[in-house]
Amino acid sequence: MIVRDKPSVWELMTALRGSVVPQIVRPVLFLVGFALALVALDHRWPVLPRLDGSAFAVFGIGLSLFLGFRNNAAYDRWWEARKLWGGLLADMRSLAREVAVFCPDPATANRMLRGALVFLHAHRLNLRRLPMEGPQVASVADSAHPPCTALDALNAELTTAHRAGLIDGFGARALSGRLASMALQQAGCERIAGSPLPFVYSLLIYRTTFLYCLMLPLALNATTGWMTPVFVGVVAYMFLGLAEVTEELSHPFGTTQNGIALDAICRAAEISLAPHLGEVPPPPLAPVDHYLG
Repeated sequence: MIVRDKPSVWELMTALRGSVVPQIVRPVLFLVGFALALVALDHRWPVLPRLDGSAFAVFGIGLSLFLGFRNNAAYDRWWEARKLWGGLLADMRSLAREVAVFCPDPATANRMLRGALVFLHAHRLNLRRLPMEGPQVASVADSAHPPCTALDALNAELTTAHRAGLIDGFGARALSGRLASMALQQAGCERIAGSPLPFVYSLLIYRTTFLYCLMLPLALNATTGWMTPVFVGVVAYMFLGLAEVTEELSHPFGTTQNGIALDAICRAAEISLAPHLGEVPPPPLAPVDHYLG
């Protein structure tokens, strides 16, 4: 996720970090080159048809509306994913306080909180489809579904403590409800990660955008002449850029520049739980070149 203050005018025009320019520069240059070739061909041999621009205006409005619909759908996914992870962070902090109230045994409380951190890191890696590597997830790395294994181990620790009389019935019920809330947030994240936007949306958007930009010189050439490639480049940057942004937003758990900062949220949980574990809180993650992972 890109984190930066409001850029100056120069930075606004030249910033690449957080921009979609690197992803779309090749297709935009291709479309500009195609428009330039058409203009040069028509300048040498005036064979291109002169189409009415009103049809392209209607075409462009329809394409803009469809891009807006897809952008709203993608942002809804991104925002819901962020709320689910915000709920997970709140659950982690509440779990630490509830364990302090209901579990007087320091060793049991320590194991439960560390198990909760194992679950959080395993959940992060699982959503990003990254290998289960690192000391945080070593205990569940070889399981079929590491996040569920970590949550099951946490539940087993609660069950053992309750049966041993270390946690009373009311405390066990409260803590069990907290684990159920964490499992619900987990399921919501996995639903988003496992159900991408229908591929036909992306296919239709990119095909229609390319078709529109390839035909646009036929409507502009008669009035804009050699400036036609410039206008085609601006239109292509706008439509392809918005399509690429929505593609990134529709995958909120990815490691792209617009992905949710899962590493920073996990570090926030570690900071919150450190006093309950008797440890010095680690420093919060800072953006690197305006990127917060």
